[in-house]
Amino acid sequence: MVASSIELVQRKRSKRAGFVISLLTVLIIFFIFISMNTGYIRLGPWEVLQTLFGSGTDKQRLILFEFRLPRIVISVLVGAGLAVSGAIFQGVSRNALADPGILGINSGAGLAVVLFVAFFPSNAAAPAFAMPFLALAGAGMAAALIYGIAYKKNEGISPVRLVLVGIAVGAGIRALMIVLTIRLDPNDFKLVEVWLAGTIWGTNWGYVSSLLPWLLVLLPYVIYKARVLNVLGLGEPMAIGLGTAIERERLGLLAAAVALAGACVAVGGGIEFIGLIGPHLARRLVGPAHQYLIPAAALTGGLLLLVADTIGRFILLPSEIPAGIVVAVIGAPYFLYLLLKVRA
Repeated sequence: MVASSIELVQRKRSKRAGFVISLLTVLIIFFIFISMNTGYIRLGPWEVLQTLFGSGTDKQRLILFEFRLPRIVISVLVGAGLAVSGAIFQGVSRNALADPGILGINSGAGLAVVLFVAFFPSNAAAPAFAMPFLALAGAGMAAALIYGIAYKKNEGISPVRLVLVGIAVGAGIRALMIVLTIRLDPNDFKLVEVWLAGTIWGTNWGYVSSLLPWLLVLLPYVIYKARVLNVLGLGEPMAIGLGTAIERERLGLLAAAVALAGACVAVGGGIEFIGLIGPHLARRLVGPAHQYLIPAAALTGGLLLLVADTIGRFILLPSEIPAGIVVAVIGAPYFLYLLLKVRA
C-alpha cells in the first residue's frame, strides 16, 4: 500500500514536471518570435516569417540572422547556464540564497575578462572561444578562495558563512575591477562598462559557438548527478549513511557550477540574480527533486533573461536598457523577500 502510494505521488510529480517543462518550452519559442520582432528597426511578424524561410530582403536577413538571432540564442543559453549554476550552489550548500552572482563567482569571472582588457591593447581582443576559458580561470580562483575561507575542518560549509564570505569576496573583487578601469583608454572602458551593466554584448554566432559546447557537456552531467544533489540535500550524516562520497561529489558539482557561471559571464556580462530567481521559480513549479528541477531551472532562466533582454530593447527605443539592469530590478526585491523569509 505504501509503495503504491509513493509510486502514485512520483507519477503525479513526473506528469506535472512534464507539463511545466513543455509549457516553458512553448513560452520560450513564443518570446523568441516576439524578440525577433523587437528592435530599433521593426520587422513585422510576416516579414520575420518570410526572412526565416529565405524570402526576405538582404537588409532583413542581416538584421535577423546577424544581429537579433545570435543575441536571442545567447540570452537563452546564458540564462539557462546561470540558473543551473544557481541550482547546483543551492543544492550543494543547502542554502536558499546561494547564487553565482551573490557568492562572488560572477565577479571572479568578470575580473579575468577585465584584467585581459586592461593589460592587452584593444586590437588584441581575445577570440570568442577563449573568453570562457579566461572567465573560468577567474571564477575558479574566486570559488577556491570563497570555499577555502568558508570551510571549517570540523564543521564543513556553513550555509550562512558561505553567503557572507561570498558577498565579502565579491565586493572586494568588484572594487578591484573598478580600480583597474581607471587605467583603461576610452574604448576599453566602454567595453568594460557595457560588460558590468550586463548587456548581452557577445552578439554574433562566434560567441554562440564558444558557449554552446560548455552547456552541451555540463548540463547532461548535472542532470546525471541530480540524484546525488537530492541525497546531499538530506544533510551530510544521511548522505554518508547512504554511501555517498560527499567531498568528491560536492567538488565535482561545484566545478560544474563554476564552469557554467564562468562561461556564461564571459559571453553575457555581469548578469546577476538569474541564478537565484530561476531555481526558486522552478522549485515552486516542479518541486525539489533535482531530476525535474534542473531542466525546469534551465528553461526558466533562459526565459527570464530572454524576456529581460526583449524588454530592455523595447522600453526606451531608440536607446536600450541592459538586460542585467532589468533582471536586477526584479531580482533585488526578490532577494530581500527570500532573505526575510529565511530569517523568519
